[in-house]
Amino acid sequence: MKPKVALYWCASCGGCEEAVVDLAEAILDVVNRVDIVFWPVAMDFKREDVEALQDGEIVASFINGGIRLSEHVEMVELLRRKSQLVFAFGACACFGGIPGLANASMRDELLNYVYSEAPTVENPENIRPVPDYKLDGVKLDVPEFLESCKPLDEVIDVDYYIPGCPPSVGVIVDALNALLEGNLPPKGSVLASQKSVCHDCRLNTTKPEKILLKSFKRVWEAKPDPDKCLLAQGFLCLGPVTRGGCGALCINGNMPCTGCFGPLDGIVDYGAKALSFIASIIDSTDEEEIEKILEKIPDPLGLFYRYSLPKSLLDGIRR
Repeated sequence: MKPKVALYWCASCGGCEEAVVDLAEAILDVVNRVDIVFWPVAMDFKREDVEALQDGEIVASFINGGIRLSEHVEMVELLRRKSQLVFAFGACACFGGIPGLANASMRDELLNYVYSEAPTVENPENIRPVPDYKLDGVKLDVPEFLESCKPLDEVIDVDYYIPGCPPSVGVIVDALNALLEGNLPPKGSVLASQKSVCHDCRLNTTKPEKILLKSFKRVWEAKPDPDKCLLAQGFLCLGPVTRGGCGALCINGNMPCTGCFGPLDGIVDYGAKALSFIASIIDSTDEEEIEKILEKIPDPLGLFYRYSLPKSLLDGIRR
């Protein structure tokens, strides 16, 4: 029998689902080798279909998105019970992702803004979503908005991690082949490169041995030279501190790396590592000059913790 596989989408943009479709004709080979028993975004499966399976009957579940709703918790716990292996698929599942930036605000602050304070909101009765709601005598179960967004492994046990926003086709294919051929690495491994993005970058040979900068550029301020290291040009590229495996796709598109593949092994806090690296290449010891240089980083949280705030030491302190 073909191995049973499930795919599920929590708090994310849907890009990880698109990444699976981006396999193009290779997806036909995948479909021929596995039995997809749950993929609600693409096929008409219901929760009851998963509940009817035996525990452990699913060989692997690929779960993308952060955990933000009570429904997410229920579904991933169900899939964990029914699956032999669980893969955190994409940056949101691995680290919390961009939805996790909402952790910079408290739950009530977010709800107040969305349902009361936003300029486009008209809600004079201040109606808010409630878990139990009745409409014409019918009880509706509305998912509860949790206190914070969490990476998948803070809710269930995760066997493997496939990073990226979204994961690149090559990383997905390698992970599927490793699964189907029984050639997976030790539990807890990140199924991507063990080297930084710079190792895969075609501009790596143009990067000076020591980079020192008097200023930073934002991408709208100047057109990057496509044949020169972006960081050496002053663009805030996080390739040196980011795990490779994406094929340096953003840099090949003449855009700096934003860090979606997360930290290399051994790094506890990606944002702190990125911040430390950027600080180390500022070519000044004058406090006023340093402040002017740092003015080119108007949103440090959004830059350094864009994908990893829920996984960070900062979020641990907040909670």
